[in-house]
Amino acid sequence: MNKLKKLIKENRGFILFILLMSIFRSAVADYNSVPTGSMLPTIIPGDQIGIDKMAYDINVPFIHRSIVRLAEPKRGEIVVFESAAADMRMVKRVIGEPGDVIAMVDNQLVINGDVVNYETQQATIFEHLPNQSHDIQVVGYSDITSFGPVTVPQGHYLVLGDNRNNSSDSRVYGFIPRDEIIGRATRVVLSFNYDNYYKPRGDRLWKPLI
Repeated sequence: MNKLKKLIKENRGFILFILLMSIFRSAVADYNSVPTGSMLPTIIPGDQIGIDKMAYDINVPFIHRSIVRLAEPKRGEIVVFESAAADMRMVKRVIGEPGDVIAMVDNQLVINGDVVNYETQQATIFEHLPNQSHDIQVVGYSDITSFGPVTVPQGHYLVLGDNRNNSSDSRVYGFIPRDEIIGRATRVVLSFNYDNYYKPRGDRLWKPLI
């Protein structure tokens, strides 16, 4: 016991630093590695994305329990959530807010009766949501290119990956409970090229996601 006390006393500065850093990452901001391509072209495999954990809530450190609700996720934002249905942490884009009526017909969204406009420029497809435009990718085959209309329940969100034909999202796991959302993805902090010996991608450094 005396050795333990001595060890703590001699390293209390380092221990305090680790504790404060852990609290910061738990409740304020963190980063998350993205290993899959479900959010292509916005987020690519190897991106380390920054998460603003105070975007929507002030949480008790080390446990995901909100003590103050600051804001609600908005359509077009990219959220990070701990999916109980998928049993993993996921990163997707909010498409439907509580009360919205959402449908998809051959990968074209219909939000509250309004058909979303799409614009193609070279290899890029722009999806013009009511309050935001962003790139999406539609390649390959999927058997879930149409659904609905469905009404998003209160306290839930409908989320989709930007890589529409290669994303397991609300079309697979259903609506996302508000309490599962841990923060908003803000930018790419770092990015490593898995196919080139994990070499850092300089063009991705600190790249905003919205």
